[in-house]
Amino acid sequence: MKYVKKRLLLFVILFSLTVPVTVYAAGEGNIDHGGGGLGSGTSSNFWRSRDEGVRVTVVRASDGYAVSTPIDLTNKKPDDIVMHFGKVCKSQYRNGAGLTPATEVYKYINPVQSLPQIISTSSGGASLEAIKRYFTDEQVIRSVAGHAGINFNTLTCGEYKMLIEPVAYVTYQGTRVAFTATEAAKYNLLVGGTVRKKMPSLTHKNLPLALFLETSDLGYPAWGGSKTQKVSDEDIISSLGLGIVRFTEITTPEVIVADYEYRVDTDVITAVTVSGGQSDPDHPVSVSFSMLGRTYTVTNVYYPQGGQQLVWVKWHTPTTEQVVAISVSVSGGGAPSKGSITANIVDLDKNPPPNPVADDRNDSYNAGNAVIPSNPQKTSALWSVWSAWWKENWVWHPESHSDSCEEECSNVHGHWEDEGWWAFDLNQYAASLSGNMELRTDEKSPTATVSTMKSGYGVNILVKSHALTSMPAATTSPQTVVSYFPEFYYKTYWRLLDRTKNGNSAEFEFKKNHYSTYNRRTHFSPIWMPDGTYKVYTYLFDCWTPDGMLCMNLTDSVQIEGDLWDDWHIAPQKVE
Repeated sequence: MKYVKKRLLLFVILFSLTVPVTVYAAGEGNIDHGGGGLGSGTSSNFWRSRDEGVRVTVVRASDGYAVSTPIDLTNKKPDDIVMHFGKVCKSQYRNGAGLTPATEVYKYINPVQSLPQIISTSSGGASLEAIKRYFTDEQVIRSVAGHAGINFNTLTCGEYKMLIEPVAYVTYQGTRVAFTATEAAKYNLLVGGTVRKKMPSLTHKNLPLALFLETSDLGYPAWGGSKTQKVSDEDIISSLGLGIVRFTEITTPEVIVADYEYRVDTDVITAVTVSGGQSDPDHPVSVSFSMLGRTYTVTNVYYPQGGQQLVWVKWHTPTTEQVVAISVSVSGGGAPSKGSITANIVDLDKNPPPNPVADDRNDSYNAGNAVIPSNPQKTSALWSVWSAWWKENWVWHPESHSDSCEEECSNVHGHWEDEGWWAFDLNQYAASLSGNMELRTDEKSPTATVSTMKSGYGVNILVKSHALTSMPAATTSPQTVVSYFPEFYYKTYWRLLDRTKNGNSAEFEFKKNHYSTYNRRTHFSPIWMPDGTYKVYTYLFDCWTPDGMLCMNLTDSVQIEGDLWDDWHIAPQKVE
């Protein structure tokens, strides 16, 4: 292991000498693989066979949420890695984590039991049997549990699984880079397809096809496509470059996940990737999105030979819940990454809290069980657009003398022709989201201070957001804010906030509470709420870009001291 004290290293060595030769399978591997030959590469863009590793993450079996920091295992010593993207697993990217180049030294672990070959090549294929045997071996799983800081029995109790992703160490444009299949695909999208152009056999065939699922799991589908041909970025991100080790099987209902989930009555952006051949002003590509009886067409889509282009449409969702089918068609050449898209339109204004009353009780409430949620957070987005321009190249074409020439004509006959070509520039765009939340005691609470109140009284909220973008036409303002409360363990009931100020600096407050005597924008804390911190969790989202939705988690709190009955005083009537 890298960066480890000598006495710990000595323990690891001694431990390896005492491990019995017999090994036992502690898990079940949901793993399959493919791949094949590689191109020859160039001096500045190449990959060597077995210059590889795997990223292992412990995730919840119920939803794939990462409960450990991912660890990278490798037989190599890749101390020369200059560029990588940190320790982020596939499920974290799916939940909204951004692709961010890391500046710290690349960290890895050399396992006691050497890894089998993971990525197949023409000179030698990886063994699926060896890969399964390795990652279901009890000692390997015990080692992973130790590195992840999780008890072995806890890891294998059936509530968790191991997510495995192949990692390649490559030289890309002269720089040593480490990436998973998902990171290579996401980076390829970011730079307009140049990764695939430089080393397609690795990044879009052998690396993603090194591991994929035999059966669907954790919301990822079983791979039914080719095991030997190059694949698209979308297929990699959604379905490839992963294996799963599961333990006691937990039966859960099958959930059909839509490609997008939007809110009702919201400005949104739907994006696809177009590739195939070359698109330029002489051979333009148009992309049409058809939905809800309307067609939106994006024209003049350009990209270089072997490249690709992100194409999107901004539209407004209907005011009622429904599933919207979106069909995508391309004219003028090229092919979209997805020909049909499913969008699930949901209404969040359905679960406001019930009316609290003065004699409410909840003797079983345990504040320790009120755990603040951690929804996906993405506060920055990056995307790129190709533009085409003509590179002139004037060539002289000589001609012979014509019949009209006089005898002994000394003039030079010919003409100039522009035999130039279309060149391309990649223009980068970005957007970011920031915000803050202020929780305040309601001014109608007679004994409250700025930050302290008695239970049974209300609180107000003000959420301020700010969206910055270098392409306003391709970005929506923040549009949706939802708040959750500790008395409901941040579940069951929530409040959808009103947008009281529009635009990129939108502001949000509670809706007017019809249980309030004064019809105020307030939320009443229950009378039984114990003394201590009353923390409200808020999710700010629906700030859409071509690179997905920007969103963030916010919290703020006030203190509860006593309850509203303390403000009541009963005394006998004074009789004169």
